[in-house]
Amino acid sequence: MTAALWALVALPALTGAVLLVAGRRADAVAAPCAVASAVAGLALGGAVAATRPAAAAPALAGIPAGLAVDGLSAVMVLTVTAVHLAVVLFASGELGADEARARFFGFMSLFAAAMLVTVTATGLLVLLAAWEVMGAVSYALIGYWWRGSERVRSAGLAFLTTRAGDLGLYLAAGAALAGGAGALQVSGLAGLDGVWRDAAVAGVVVAALGKSAQLPFSFWLSHAMAGPSPVSALLHSATMVAAGGYLLVRVEPALAAAVWAGPLVAWVGAATAVLLGVVALAQSDLKQLLAASTCAQIGFIVLGAGAGGVAGASLQFTAHAAAKSLLFLCAGAWLVTLGARDLGGLRGAARRHPLVGAAFTAGALAVAGLPPTGIWAAKDAVLAAALRSSPALYATGLVAAALAAAYAARALVAVWAPPLPRQSGAEHAAADGPGSVGGPGSVGGPGPVGTPLSLGAPLVVLAAGSVALGVFALPASAHWWRALLDVPGEPGPAGWEMAVSALVSVVVLAGAGLVFARGSTRAAAAEEGGAGPGTPAGAGTGAASGTVLLRGRRWAADWLGLERLVRGGLVRPTLALARGLSAFDDRVVAGGVRVGARLGLTAADAVRDRVETTADRSVGAVASAVRTAAVWALRPQTGLLHQYYAQAVVALLVLATVFVLMR
Repeated sequence: MTAALWALVALPALTGAVLLVAGRRADAVAAPCAVASAVAGLALGGAVAATRPAAAAPALAGIPAGLAVDGLSAVMVLTVTAVHLAVVLFASGELGADEARARFFGFMSLFAAAMLVTVTATGLLVLLAAWEVMGAVSYALIGYWWRGSERVRSAGLAFLTTRAGDLGLYLAAGAALAGGAGALQVSGLAGLDGVWRDAAVAGVVVAALGKSAQLPFSFWLSHAMAGPSPVSALLHSATMVAAGGYLLVRVEPALAAAVWAGPLVAWVGAATAVLLGVVALAQSDLKQLLAASTCAQIGFIVLGAGAGGVAGASLQFTAHAAAKSLLFLCAGAWLVTLGARDLGGLRGAARRHPLVGAAFTAGALAVAGLPPTGIWAAKDAVLAAALRSSPALYATGLVAAALAAAYAARALVAVWAPPLPRQSGAEHAAADGPGSVGGPGSVGGPGPVGTPLSLGAPLVVLAAGSVALGVFALPASAHWWRALLDVPGEPGPAGWEMAVSALVSVVVLAGAGLVFARGSTRAAAAEEGGAGPGTPAGAGTGAASGTVLLRGRRWAADWLGLERLVRGGLVRPTLALARGLSAFDDRVVAGGVRVGARLGLTAADAVRDRVETTADRSVGAVASAVRTAAVWALRPQTGLLHQYYAQAVVALLVLATVFVLMR
């Protein structure tokens, strides 16, 4: 089945390349080609997951380009191909006919190919190449509507932030090569010696945290929402953002070998799950809420990898991919039909479009960790690993789980609340892209979104998957899952742990739902009474505490001020340093060169005026003397024989005289 493995990554790559080269000429056939490629990819994914093939090709001297499928990568391959098919099928019905469909579906296919290489790569060389392709293609997809300068800026910021973290993989590859890891194999990182292992693990951790939008890199995911909703559904569920979590799970033995790495990774994941849960709770934009919740939910994957919970982290990867891609697609469907993405504008959206509302509810309940959904089973397995590592880590994870239930409740209340009488989609329009409301590509109309099969089928399948994955909470299924991932000895959660987490999710979901429902009712009454939607509930009571809460909410809604912190603490000092170095180069280095050149010219002029002139005169005098001597030497040369004899006699007399005198 080696050919199937090569075909698995080659098919979407070739599909994407052909569509991109063909350009607008292929717009009409782009969606069918992408869907057909995705269907074939899912079939190939199932084949390689069942047969577990390995393949290799020569790359650099002694470093082959290898792909292989084991238990972990089999799960990831099936997850990626299934979500890719669902998203592409949905996008084929949502994307307008006047859009650059070949460019969109070409980049989507190319991105899926890069992710498939990432999850099957056996060496850092191939992994690094796929990692770079993912970063570049994500820039193109986030900035798909490139005519909007703000969208391009958002795409650039997301790319540069993840690119900064990606440099860690270069450090890891260099350390692995210097430490003697056989052909840069990922499996060889744990066996490196001392400092090389620490350097390689540190590089992998930085790259993974950056790609997965964990603290302190989380803010870039807010800007990534500038892309179309299907892009968010693919990139931020089962592919790009999840790739960092997958990489940490893959190198879990190396994290355990480097004693410091496991606890650090676990606490970063737990902190992200809590703090970004607070950020999600403070959002009034549905896509921003889903983006922040993505960071928080990926935090559970990172927590599981750091705590040694491979089974729980892997299940969280799969369950989150199904639920979050479903939620992003639902958000995109409402955006197209209602022209709204803010929670106020989405009041009653689930009532107006029951199919999308039911699917969204299933995904939100899964994100809330409500039993018997997949994230509930995954979260319990992750928390069990956290409890074995540290009770404080377990408690932090429970807080994050409670926050997940709270922000899920906020989203559910918003979409199920009765719409205001004066509410209309035009009043709450939120531009998610040109031509998104109405037009040839819209799915608007009085009926529910999802009437076309291409829109409804992916939602139903993903909703079913979000719930059905809860089967892995059963002991028999959990045992099979651990055996599949080759961690049969990894303990699962105890019964009381599952009961506690379920109770926390149910209580918080119900309590938060009641609180948000009352707040929604008061806001509706205030708007009906003319107070306006911006009138805060309870204004005039507890002014000081209200001010503190308002500031805290603004801080959370601004994604903890991370972007401003990075700009103030890193970007501006770096630019200031660059400007200072540039000035130093211009004024000191280049100025020194210019001064040296002037001194050289001055010295040359002085040498020319004094030394060189004297030398010229000396040379001229010598030449004149030689010429004079030559003239005198030529005078005896008359050509007369008797004069030559006379000269010879004189010369002999002179020599004889000298001889007599010298004696």
